[in-house]
Amino acid sequence: MHWSDAVNSTLPCIVKIETPTGHGTGFLCFQNEDKSMYAIATAGHVIYHADKWMEPIRIYSHDGSKSLLLKAKARHITMGELSDSAIILFSKTQDLFGQTLPLPLLDQEYVLRLGTQVGWIGFPTLEPDTPCFFSGSISARQDHKNSYLIDGVAINGVSGGPVLHIDEEEDVKVVGTVSAYRMNRTSGDTLPGLLIAQDLSLFHDVITHIQSVGNKDKK
Repeated sequence: MHWSDAVNSTLPCIVKIETPTGHGTGFLCFQNEDKSMYAIATAGHVIYHADKWMEPIRIYSHDGSKSLLLKAKARHITMGELSDSAIILFSKTQDLFGQTLPLPLLDQEYVLRLGTQVGWIGFPTLEPDTPCFFSGSISARQDHKNSYLIDGVAINGVSGGPVLHIDEEEDVKVVGTVSAYRMNRTSGDTLPGLLIAQDLSLFHDVITHIQSVGNKDKK
């Protein structure tokens, strides 16, 4: 599969998350069987302030044609305690996603090898209404931080966007979320740095919990 095909299949799941203090990126990572509950994954710092102060959050579809205003009482946010991750749960969609299925997450036990090609999508502040694609390679895995270092660029606004991998079966899987960009200023000049991608631990944990509760309710 070419990256252009992967991007086209992924875009309907990508959202822009706007708060009173800025914006970031997120993606649809879960919906239950009857589509009464949805979950959007993003970076913790994108919505931390809005969550703390119970401010409204507006979610836009990838093309900006639809939006959804989520006030504090209309959502539930789970923040990662040790990771820059957050998941937004809500039930009101106003047909924000239509028939779109959530992006599949890479299995927790699977670790990408160094040199693996990945890509990511987000809404950079340079073009805040345009989802942009970036790509690079896995440079290192930081097990103590549950994160990857990637040879690639991240611009403000792209935080929370999905980091994607095309597996051997030509399926697109999310392997992490854009968390930060570490600039290289050792010589005094700003040189190419490393993107930091947070892993999916929080999202797997929350989704597993929701599914287990749903299964108990069916019994």
